[in-house]
Amino acid sequence: ILVIILAIVVIGFFSFYKGASSEIQPTTKLSKEELITRGEYLAKAGDCAACHTSDKGDFAGGIGLDSGTPVGLIYPSNITPDKETGIGNYSLTDFDNAVRYGLKKSGDALYPAMPYPSFASVASEDVEALYNYFMYAVKPVNNKMPVVSGSWPFNMNWPVNAWRLAFAPEVTKLTAFTSNDPIERGAYLVEGLAHCGTCHTPRDEAMAEVAYKNDPDRRYLSGGKTLEGWNAVNLRGDDMDGLGRMSHEELATLLKSGRNSTSAVFGSMVAVVNDSLQHLTDADIDAIASYIKSLSPVNPNGQKYHYNPATFDALSNGRVDEPGALTYLNNCAACHRSDGKGYAETFPALAGNSAILNENADSLITLILKGSHMPGTIEAPTEYAMLGYAWRLDNREVADLVNFVRNSWGNSAKRIEAHDVRVIRDQVTTPEMIRYQESEINSVPPYNVE
Repeated sequence: ILVIILAIVVIGFFSFYKGASSEIQPTTKLSKEELITRGEYLAKAGDCAACHTSDKGDFAGGIGLDSGTPVGLIYPSNITPDKETGIGNYSLTDFDNAVRYGLKKSGDALYPAMPYPSFASVASEDVEALYNYFMYAVKPVNNKMPVVSGSWPFNMNWPVNAWRLAFAPEVTKLTAFTSNDPIERGAYLVEGLAHCGTCHTPRDEAMAEVAYKNDPDRRYLSGGKTLEGWNAVNLRGDDMDGLGRMSHEELATLLKSGRNSTSAVFGSMVAVVNDSLQHLTDADIDAIASYIKSLSPVNPNGQKYHYNPATFDALSNGRVDEPGALTYLNNCAACHRSDGKGYAETFPALAGNSAILNENADSLITLILKGSHMPGTIEAPTEYAMLGYAWRLDNREVADLVNFVRNSWGNSAKRIEAHDVRVIRDQVTTPEMIRYQESEINSVPPYNVE
């Protein structure tokens, strides 16, 4: 009986107690037109379209996102100014409550798939600019979103509110960001609107990020979990699996165009570059790169990468006795070369690639099975693509290929097994996708040998 009474008290408390809420005050520094223009830019910096846009219209609500938890699919809200299904009835205070405090107008807590823990550090002036953009410049769309698909009790609101009260950081009292220091500006963007930590920071057992800003234990941006087959990489200064060997200029180029002389973004980051990063000013890109490059490595005494030509020599001389070597020659070497160095700004290098040297091989498995394509940006419009090989390589062949790539040309990473591939294959492939891959390959005309 005592347990039941205690449960009722706990549920009742978290059902009604909401904690701190918005005290935002409008600013008179900017005109409405200036606020709208700034809000549009900030919406791109926050990559709002990535989650909240679907074929229903811009910001009219997104497709279901796999939370990777018993919550199931989470459907991003309609954030157009539609009065029935969107935020048309939201005041500035209501909007701020949603963006920085994780509270809907109804008082229900938002699932933290909405990155309000990161947005808690956004200045109130920028929140006001976002509000003016969404309320006065976005077309209203009537589109009611489904509820979450999870099972009890995760489809109830009180556990979500309990999580919000326990783990969301305190909202900043900052009115406006005014510093001219590029690293401070970069920190403000990365830790706030860009919410890079949402994917690139580890989470604890409660699914809360272990840090929301650079921390003494160097956990922030040290690499996240796998979601929909893609694993968010370590963005800190580690030599092997981080960005220690990438210069500031190379990182800025990668952020702005999705590629540089050795690397290219893939998977979920393609949309981030397309929808967000390519639209930022050079000064903000420089600031983001400056901040990320200021992050010390997780392991300062970690292994250093050194290129080893042994694999190139073996492949050049026809020695393919190592498992995965022949598969690599038949499927990968034409683009990534037998020396593993690829082609600058066209096909990324595999030798020394920090994403490949990640302890977690899920992204590489997904890339081989599903394929990917580069973003087509203003500065680099060509969308080079890699078609997936799920249609022709079985789990053992993929595992051998992954292990070959991760342990050639000086690379050194943990080996995987065929069952690791099977797990990812079940998550990311469909019969329709495999039929598409095969049809694309078969549609290529044969070489004329006459």
